[in-house]
Amino acid sequence: MNAPSAKSLFRATKPKRAVHPAQVLIGGLPEQRRPDAARDPLDYDPTPPDATRAFLARELSAIRSHGRTVWENAVGGGHMAGELKRAGLDVVVSDVVDRGYPGTILRSFYDFDTAPAPVIISNPPYNQINARDGHGRWLSHSLALGAGYVAYLLNADWAAARINGFDALLEENPPSIEYLCCWKIDFRGGGSPPQRNSWFVWDRNRPAPDRGTWIRSRLYRDAGDGQGVLL
Repeated sequence: MNAPSAKSLFRATKPKRAVHPAQVLIGGLPEQRRPDAARDPLDYDPTPPDATRAFLARELSAIRSHGRTVWENAVGGGHMAGELKRAGLDVVVSDVVDRGYPGTILRSFYDFDTAPAPVIISNPPYNQINARDGHGRWLSHSLALGAGYVAYLLNADWAAARINGFDALLEENPPSIEYLCCWKIDFRGGGSPPQRNSWFVWDRNRPAPDRGTWIRSRLYRDAGDGQGVLL
């Protein structure tokens, strides 16, 4: 028969460390959390260049099959437009506010009744294209403008929404391909981006395989080749 352990007796008789009065005071205070960064009311998030460069490395030939002119319809400070120009594309730029990029057409996207270019590429305001706030309106208007190629950089979970008619919108208008970014894009420079992003592409030359179904391919920051799979 084993002898009873003396550990519990030792713990009971061990002298307790004195608690500093300041610790008592701190313990009674509510826990403080880091304040959230102020959100731009227009959902403006400048796009780091690696996100656009990786996308163009995969899609530039498909883009050029529609022409050399691209419309960046939420240009902001021109972060994406600059990369498009460096790739040899002509870029028409517009936005609802002037953030200093030369040549910006100050006009609401919804005031355009035709696309000024055959290709649209942008990082649109998420609160205008998501299901909850925007009811997908930005996408619906984009597809109605007659462009042959539309590509948007969005939250990777964007297509999972089902409310406010979103099921029907994507059933009728599935993208041709989704490029899942295999790194977290640091839009705000905080060093700890919270989400994954995808490029969603609607290309008239490459119809989706079926209603509500599209190809998903992995996109790497170094533009390495990935394997596409059907969603």
